Amino acid sequence: MKNFIASIAAVLLLALPGAARAGTVTVKGSDTMVILGQRWAEEFMKKNPNTKLQVTGGGSGVGLSALINGTTDIAMSSRPMKEAEGEKLRTRFNTTGTEISVAKDGVTFYVNEGNKVDALTQEQLKGIYLGDITNWKEVGGPDAPIIVYSRENSSGTYVFVKDNLLNGDDYTSSAQTLPGTAAVVNAVSKEKNGIGYGGSAYAKGIKELKIKKGNEAIAPSAENIKTGKYPLSRDLYFYLRNKPAADAKAFIDFVLSPEGQALVTKVGYFPVK
Repeated sequence: MKNFIASIAAVLLLALPGAARAGTVTVKGSDTMVILGQRWAEEFMKKNPNTKLQVTGGGSGVGLSALINGTTDIAMSSRPMKEAEGEKLRTRFNTTGTEISVAKDGVTFYVNEGNKVDALTQEQLKGIYLGDITNWKEVGGPDAPIIVYSRENSSGTYVFVKDNLLNGDDYTSSAQTLPGTAAVVNAVSKEKNGIGYGGSAYAKGIKELKIKKGNEAIAPSAENIKTGKYPLSRDLYFYLRNKPAADAKAFIDFVLSPEGQALVTKVGYFPVK
């Protein structure tokens, strides 16, 4: 896990020895997707040593801005492109862009392994992240303040939670903002009263909360996310300015191939094919 965390923070420049003068494809964006992007790039370059993949994180908003500014070939995003971002793309490149769903994920809420709370309703999670619920005893836990962790506003996961859980309202001002999902997991694993959120592939070393719906507590399991039963399921995307071509098309064809989709499962997300 430590190696994974270190690899998330780093800029990942992946090239094989002996790669000749070849095309370079830049991939930038979602921190949720950066490990997956790295694995795809590594395996693709083993088969295509004349193509170099450069994979960096920074957040979905950062990746989409880079796509609009013309500084990346592919933007990774854990949320759909916003209308304002699409308008900027049209203004600059006269294109509506191309959206490709490459994997599925479930936004998971984490608590410390020592927390006795196993499941919360979406209304309870909303209350915690709006600052209306501030003590664990209000949701069946110990008499202790809730330490809320969130992500930077450039994160697609931040936007997903705001749009789909908080109905567009602002996060509580007491939420501590952390730079990546790995940092959230690390913080919750050390803070017994903490709660955070992120992609399901990062849910290691802490406890995943189920979502209570009626009398049922729905786990963020592979089956529940693939079928959409888990209420906070989402697609993970590649965005391009135009239809994929040349090296970018070859890479995306690999990503959507049985081999590429098998890597999705190995990393901890869920295939789209």
